[in-house]
Amino acid sequence: MAYIDFIMQLHTRTKRNYVQRVVEHPKAESAKIAKQYGADYWDGDRKFGYGGYKYDGRWRVVAQDMAKHYGLKAGDRILDVGCGKGFLLYEFTQVVPGIEIAGIDISEYGIANAKEEVKPFLKLGSAVSLPYADHSFDFIVSLGALHNLYIYELWPALKEIQRVGKANKYVMVESYRNEEEKANLLYWQLTCESFYTPQEWEWVFAQTGYTGDYGCIYFE
Repeated sequence: MAYIDFIMQLHTRTKRNYVQRVVEHPKAESAKIAKQYGADYWDGDRKFGYGGYKYDGRWRVVAQDMAKHYGLKAGDRILDVGCGKGFLLYEFTQVVPGIEIAGIDISEYGIANAKEEVKPFLKLGSAVSLPYADHSFDFIVSLGALHNLYIYELWPALKEIQRVGKANKYVMVESYRNEEEKANLLYWQLTCESFYTPQEWEWVFAQTGYTGDYGCIYFE
């Protein structure tokens, strides 16, 4: 297992006013709406989530970096756990022609409004029970999804990723390295249920038998 950063270059492009997030809007009410993972979360007001999640090509560089790092090639099978609208999966099909893709997400709205090219390969479902055979994917990726699970859900989800994957796996989660980042994470997040330092995440991975790589985003 290795710590690899594929995401912070995108994460830091967004400017965030952490205090404003909790002062201007009733945070608890926004979180309740966000956790429905419906239209408000994806394409509604920013206080409920993404504030409009449209395809803009931002994930191309991530797909390129991952494909190069893991040596992905035509015929390989990729699973995205928490695929949302499937933008990353679409980019994989562009940077690795002939690759086979699959995605799963709990958001019915996200799947229904996914990029048309990948929509046939997406399923509605939960990370805690993946409807795939053992060792059926050459690469599994999960970005910004697992920290939304309670600990009793996180445990089986990581075991499921380990079960259906082969050697190459990568998960990205929200984390913090100091008290400032911890406060910012608490101010900004709407759906996060698992708040851990990188060292704690490594402990969780070890306890669940997860052997893939991981990365974190921090709210600096």
